[in-house]
Amino acid sequence: MVEASTVGIDLAKSVFQVHGSDRSGVVLFRKKLRRDQLLQFMATLPRSLVAMEACSSAHYWAREIAAVGHDTKLIPPAYVKPFVKRQKNDMADAEAICEAAQRPTMRFVQGKSAQTQASAVVFRTRDLLVRQRTQLINAIRGHLTEFGYVVRKGAGHVGKLVEIITDPQSDIPAEARPVLAIIAQSLEGLQAQIAQLDREIASRAKADPVAKRLMTIPGVGPVIATALVALAPAAGTFRRGRDFAAWLGLVPRQHSSGGKERLGRTTKMGERSLRRLLILGASSATKVAARNPEKASAWLVGMLARKPRMLVTVALANKMARIVWALMAHGGTYRAPAAAV
Repeated sequence: MVEASTVGIDLAKSVFQVHGSDRSGVVLFRKKLRRDQLLQFMATLPRSLVAMEACSSAHYWAREIAAVGHDTKLIPPAYVKPFVKRQKNDMADAEAICEAAQRPTMRFVQGKSAQTQASAVVFRTRDLLVRQRTQLINAIRGHLTEFGYVVRKGAGHVGKLVEIITDPQSDIPAEARPVLAIIAQSLEGLQAQIAQLDREIASRAKADPVAKRLMTIPGVGPVIATALVALAPAAGTFRRGRDFAAWLGLVPRQHSSGGKERLGRTTKMGERSLRRLLILGASSATKVAARNPEKASAWLVGMLARKPRMLVTVALANKMARIVWALMAHGGTYRAPAAAV
């Protein structure tokens, strides 16, 4: 029986590349296995550390391989790339994964359970439908502009465009009217589906105690709260709130050298859905503070007086991320600071 301490697997749809090495890094085996052979082969190996790149199927394979007695780790692909020698192929990738897993300072991705992945499906589906709705809105707006009909931007004003399409008195050409009606009907169907998902998300937020505590934060509603519970790693994964904000990509990018600190734009790394939702929530809170500064915190009012609106929005999203981590890590609810006078 091969005594491999670390095994690197380059995942694929049908053919997997497996690389095994001992504690000193000596290569013990390189194998190419079909999908139905992988678990059978892993079951023959003694307990070892099995590493894979984090991807769409990595969490499933991590659970399956752990079930046959191995310790599994998932590595971000960007951290594996520096270990690839010369040519890029499956064998080189598997070897690079194996070497990266042996580094003492390597950072790993927390594995997800099937239930956690299932909870995230509602948000992925809602994002998909919202993008499709935006495409249909833009299509209707563009087509009607060609016939001289223009309304204000925003999903709230699309109803006026639909009324124009359904109005028999409008001077839309007869050739275009039935086609535009199909787009309008598709839009109405998407609106109903999105509303159904919103109701599902709201019911989940009411049933989850963590989500209920997160909704005490200004700018965090049911969608953001339940998305944080479903998509964010455990709070213990991060040492502090700043690390959680960095994982979301809400901190400045560093390009420092020679003792000089140079900070650029936000890194935009990590979970895109959560980052976008937090920025949307911060944008809502910023608008409320701009209209009613006497009810907003002194920090937010002062930032709005000195800085551009979008910069303040991202800064507030960063602050919200740190508050979210604090509530998830230590419990409790949000306590608002003193309002501006």
